[in-house]
Amino acid sequence: MIRVLIADDQQLIRSGLRALLDRDAGIEVVAEAADGLEAVRLAAAVRPDVILMDVRMPGVDGVEATARVEAPVIVLTTYDGDATVFAALRAGAAGFLLKDVRPDDLRQAVRDVAAGRSILAPAVTGRVMAAAAQGHTASPERLDGLTGREREVLAAVAAGHRNGEIADLLGISEATARTHVGRLLSKLGVRDRAQLVMIAYESGLVRPGP
Repeated sequence: MIRVLIADDQQLIRSGLRALLDRDAGIEVVAEAADGLEAVRLAAAVRPDVILMDVRMPGVDGVEATARVEAPVIVLTTYDGDATVFAALRAGAAGFLLKDVRPDDLRQAVRDVAAGRSILAPAVTGRVMAAAAQGHTASPERLDGLTGREREVLAAVAAGHRNGEIADLLGISEATARTHVGRLLSKLGVRDRAQLVMIAYESGLVRPGP
């Protein structure tokens, strides 16, 4: 059972999200928060597997709250500007979705993030990665400590490949691929694959396609 905390300042939105998630027998909504501070408090109390976090909330906003919680966060918002996306991912969000996401896709995103994967809304992926590649806000020197194989794995992660797919692509075992991803997280000082993707694009290791 995947335990979910919903954080949104609108009761109607929280109720709608709860109703959507409750249709999945493998997902349970364990708490609701009306602002970021309450989300931080409840996250520590109920220890959810995934948090659905709005961005604009009174007091502590969703970006700050994301940086202060331990559980994986899917930012769910109507605001798709590049600055909002980058801020959320840098704060540690494992996913970024817009509120017009289809119910089935939302439930799948919760399952994916609970399993350790990262999610970006298709509508924002291209713009975000283009901005990252142009901005180069992460220095290429940040990758100096990586081996050639680790750079290959990082590029594969940035392309959206899962561990099994990386293994097939590079001719290694899935366990070895998983180990490389773990080392990348440790060496680059980040906590999830979403931030690895950011670094890969911002450092210029990979560039967005057409």
